[in-house]
Amino acid sequence: MSAIKAFVKITEKWSLTEAQSRGLLGGIASSTFHAWKANPRGRKLDQDTLMRVSLVIGIYKALQIYFGKPWADRWVTLANRGPLFSGQAPVEYMLRQGQPGMMQVRRALDSWRGGR
Repeated sequence: MSAIKAFVKITEKWSLTEAQSRGLLGGIASSTFHAWKANPRGRKLDQDTLMRVSLVIGIYKALQIYFGKPWADRWVTLANRGPLFSGQAPVEYMLRQGQPGMMQVRRALDSWRGGR
């Protein structure tokens, strides 16, 4: 499965809007996002995009392990009172903080589930 295909499946499970999905990819244009969705195979992604996709996949897997269904797919869009999020949804935090925020969320989830 291509990285873009996996990313799209995850963001659909999370019920993210197109704008949120594009934001997690670094704010790509809508036309680019639709072209990638229509033909995900053979896309050459830059290092930043690959890192962002990797982080989303890692966050998804960590949520599946830590929460299980149905919370795992809802967690990113729910308001969170944790110190990292201060009442905002994790997806909003990641969009505002960019790739560093996505890394922080990934690290937090890994630590919650007993990882490094």
